[in-house]
Amino acid sequence: MRVERTDGLQMTRAGAVAVWTLDRPARRNAFDGPTLEALARAIDDLQRDEALRAAVLTGSGERAFCAGADLVERRAMSVAEVSDRLERYDAVFGALDACRKPVVAAVNGTALGGGFELALACDLRVMAAGATLALPEVGLGVIPGAGGTQRLTKLVGEARAKQVILLGDRLSAERALAWGLVAQVAASAAATRALAVELAEALAAKPPIAVEAALEAIDHARDLPLADGLAAERRCYERTLHSEDRLEALAAFAEKRPPVFKGR
Repeated sequence: MRVERTDGLQMTRAGAVAVWTLDRPARRNAFDGPTLEALARAIDDLQRDEALRAAVLTGSGERAFCAGADLVERRAMSVAEVSDRLERYDAVFGALDACRKPVVAAVNGTALGGGFELALACDLRVMAAGATLALPEVGLGVIPGAGGTQRLTKLVGEARAKQVILLGDRLSAERALAWGLVAQVAASAAATRALAVELAEALAAKPPIAVEAALEAIDHARDLPLADGLAAERRCYERTLHSEDRLEALAAFAEKRPPVFKGR
């Protein structure tokens, strides 16, 4: 296992899974500029490194996954600097959303504002029983600016999104599970991280070409009309049809052995 810490982000690598831990506990793991850039580099590394097949994103400690933007830093920024930072959030969170490898958010504690939006950009979310999610921006005179109005609405529908965004309602783990925002709930922060790693390891064991194609097809379902989405699904399927991994899966089934997928 290799551990690296830089600019508010701890990066651990174990086999084919990377674990990214927002590591600013004194600020409840809130984002500042260097932490955002460290995450951008981590996403780029995941995309480029063929030995990595999945990632987990979590926060240090038990209280917070991420409290959003660091308001101490934000108070010293001009309006133009805030606008530039929002563009950078869009780019980094967009890269996370579009990543061709799956990322599991382990929401170990409170996720507020940009922290909630960060979790929404991940492919799967698991959550600690005592954690909460919220988008409080409207009460602070602004609106969610890192994809929250869009990704939350696509996931839970307009009525529920308006309830969360306009009223600032906090969502418990139980409610988030009922709404389909999270896949599973674990008893504690540590159990949530362990569950996320377990899911990431299961994803890493799958044929990479098929995982990438499935992620792309699902994204098309979110963004395209049905007929266009079905055509996109067919194109994604065609990529898997010509892969060595597909033949390996068939051979392993016939030979009653575990498959060994190479991403070819």
